[in-house]
Amino acid sequence: MTHFPLAACAEMIWRDRLIDWRASRLKEMGFGVGLWNWPDHDLAALEKTGATFTIMNGYLRGRLTDDEGAAELLATARETARVGKRLGVQRLNLHGTGLGEGGLPVQPVEVVTGAMWLKARDTLSRLAEMAEAEGATFTLENLNLPVDHPGVPFGRAEDTLALVASVDHPRLRLNLDLYHAQIGEGNLIELCRKCLPWIGEVQVADVPGRCEPGTGEVNWHGIAKALKAMGYAGPVGMEAFASGDPEAALGAFRKAFTV
Repeated sequence: MTHFPLAACAEMIWRDRLIDWRASRLKEMGFGVGLWNWPDHDLAALEKTGATFTIMNGYLRGRLTDDEGAAELLATARETARVGKRLGVQRLNLHGTGLGEGGLPVQPVEVVTGAMWLKARDTLSRLAEMAEAEGATFTLENLNLPVDHPGVPFGRAEDTLALVASVDHPRLRLNLDLYHAQIGEGNLIELCRKCLPWIGEVQVADVPGRCEPGTGEVNWHGIAKALKAMGYAGPVGMEAFASGDPEAALGAFRKAFTV
């Protein structure tokens, strides 16, 4: 049986279909639905699907590392929290800085200074307090620097873990993306164990190629068994492209995480 609640990013599969069709089909197949930026979508149409929306981008603009960026992030995160409440989104996702075209940072950072670390922690602490007031939960996602997101501050999982653990607030968790971690860090099972107390969601895609489990080098079923053994029973989301038929890709994902 499936030990974990499973979801898939609707933006990355059936890309020739309307987003509400994708959400409805994922619901029919027993999956939760992940979304990216809510302004891109017809919210009323998504509401009508009755799908379970597991995660969505939690801000529109801003960054963690300076006063101006933090104010923008907090303002757009509050706005997004209210949209998330409308859709029943379970987690709202953050990055170290805003991402633009192709996932590249709007404002690249080559060197993260000590002052930036302190400002990021302060920003996240303020965000957690806002999340408490809004009844929302935010996650901070690790990214990879070598392939997809060069110049993003706090991109590595060890960095996101350090920030989330230092804030240590139940309204701020980790979105532990194992696709990004495999490219940037590896040693995935031990990374999961280290992050376990703060994980809000685990996301997956195979490496190389960012397609469904079984298309690359990672032993996803072994990771699923290890996650279960260490007591993780939270959500696992496939944030991956389909290498071929989307339904076959979702079936491979479900098989890998059925333990």
